[in-house]
Amino acid sequence: QVQLVESGGGSVQAGGSLRLSCAASARTFSHYAMAWFRQAPGKAREFVAGISWNGGSTYFADSVKGRFTISRDNAKNTVSLQMNTLKPEDTAVYYCAADLLGSGSPRSPYKNWGQGTQVTVSS
Repeated sequence: QVQLVESGGGSVQAGGSLRLSCAASARTFSHYAMAWFRQAPGKAREFVAGISWNGGSTYFADSVKGRFTISRDNAKNTVSLQMNTLKPEDTAVYYCAADLLGSGSPRSPYKNWGQGTQVTVSS
């Protein structure tokens, strides 16, 4: 089991940037694939980006490719989501998720979730 705590959300104008961070409690953090999901009001939760345990593989939703990057620091037990050129449709609660021994792909069975952090992009 791993505890996840997100930070870095906030309000920004369209075209701006935000960096989200997720701190994990597990001593075996390096064994977990990590991902970011988001949920907008009235919509289902959707995959945003994922990264394998060693950072060797990354996955992105088509809607964020070229604008978002995901990275991890296994020494600090953190994963980050750099979001650039933000659009109003990126407005959502963003969740960090972990999958033990997973690949970071959208179809991985993420069983560990953070509480989420709000991102609001105004036009």
